[in-house]
Amino acid sequence: MEILITLLWIIIGYIVGSIPWGLIIGKVFYKKDIREYGSGNLGGTNAGRVLGKKAGIAVIVLDALKALIIVFVVSFIHRSSAPYAGAAVMIGHCFPLFANFRGGKGVASAFGYLLALGIMGFGDIFFLFIYPFLFFLLTLGLSKMVSLSSMIGLTSAAILAFLTSGDIKLSILILIIDLFVIYRHSANIKRIIQGKENKVRWIK
Repeated sequence: MEILITLLWIIIGYIVGSIPWGLIIGKVFYKKDIREYGSGNLGGTNAGRVLGKKAGIAVIVLDALKALIIVFVVSFIHRSSAPYAGAAVMIGHCFPLFANFRGGKGVASAFGYLLALGIMGFGDIFFLFIYPFLFFLLTLGLSKMVSLSSMIGLTSAAILAFLTSGDIKLSILILIIDLFVIYRHSANIKRIIQGKENKVRWIK
């Protein structure tokens, strides 16, 4: 029964993650499908590039809230399912049911997920949001590359989880999320190596 309940929450997490805020904001307020511009991605970086700074920030916040809200809600109803439901949000964000499975790369949702885990006391790892986010901001300030900053930030979270959290299941889950985000950035990694990666100009 426990497995079935967790599976149900994973499905709900995926559905919530499938809400394509980049597509919604683009079409409702700007009459644009951001998948047809820039990188073709539904995440906040491309939204900012195509629609402007305010839209980009709005998409980032809303995408982070998807994971954060799911972890919060499920924690009060069936706590053991919350980490898995939150992780499923990122799958939904990257492969959204409501946008022909063409989504973002899961970065904002991943950071929202880490923040929610920390606030709700999973593994006593609140700093697993703080330190990785600081690494993200530092790398972004130096490189202006969201892709590189995201991978460094989330990889640091995975390393810190194994070193300090004391929760092996949660640590493995965070590592899987990190590897998934890196996989989603495979094209970016190639461009970084070639020195051709796009730099974000709207984040200043």
